[in-house]
Amino acid sequence: MNTDARKILEDVKSGALSVDDALLKLKTKPFEDLGFAKVDLHRNIRQGRNEVIYGAGKTPDQIEKIILNMTANGQDRILITRLSPESYESISCKDKLTYIPEAKIAYTGTFPEPDGIGTIVVATGGTSDIPVAEEAAVTAEFGGNKVTRLYDVGVAGLHRLLSHKEDIMSASVIIAIAGMEGALASVVGGLADCPVIAVPTSVGYGASFEGLSALLSMLNSCASGVSVVNIDNGFGAGYLAGMINHMEVKHEDSLS
Repeated sequence: MNTDARKILEDVKSGALSVDDALLKLKTKPFEDLGFAKVDLHRNIRQGRNEVIYGAGKTPDQIEKIILNMTANGQDRILITRLSPESYESISCKDKLTYIPEAKIAYTGTFPEPDGIGTIVVATGGTSDIPVAEEAAVTAEFGGNKVTRLYDVGVAGLHRLLSHKEDIMSASVIIAIAGMEGALASVVGGLADCPVIAVPTSVGYGASFEGLSALLSMLNSCASGVSVVNIDNGFGAGYLAGMINHMEVKHEDSLS
């Protein structure tokens, strides 16, 4: 995946940008201090993606000022996670945003064309897990990944999951999202030949301890190749899956 730094270096190589101008671009201050936030302006140069705005706990005014600052510094694609409908409605520049209420995600710009090595499958144990799944799926799509959604395929009706064996076995990364006892990750891990990212959710009855039961089950999975992110962390899973799905592309770029 190309980064801002790669584009600068390619422009120098082609003669479209002088060495001095390139040095100036790379020296541009790495962050902007807004008083309540220090906006990381070099995240794309280091990691290939702009800083993501975590919306929960921020006021609409703070979110708007961060968006406007990032935009003024040339970042035309911005992702805002955990943004409640109420906060979204209160943001003055919401006309610049696209909001996906199921995922509680807003973004500026457009989704890029998928350029990963394959498909990321996002599977949920139940319908109640879909909000976390949508956070993961939208995050992955915003990062340039093709995503296939398999919802409500939990182990209480295993035939539902097995009817999607082709999707599971052809995936490059699978995100398995489940609450209750969190068994979906182990089952998927036993079927797939790719990395599986397990996401425990806070869905479940009293003894599920708001997702702790699923978290411990997934951490103790007997299936190889299963990693686990925190409870309800769809964003973390989608971001990590996107990085994995671009590793071969990154390797090819380094050789070119």
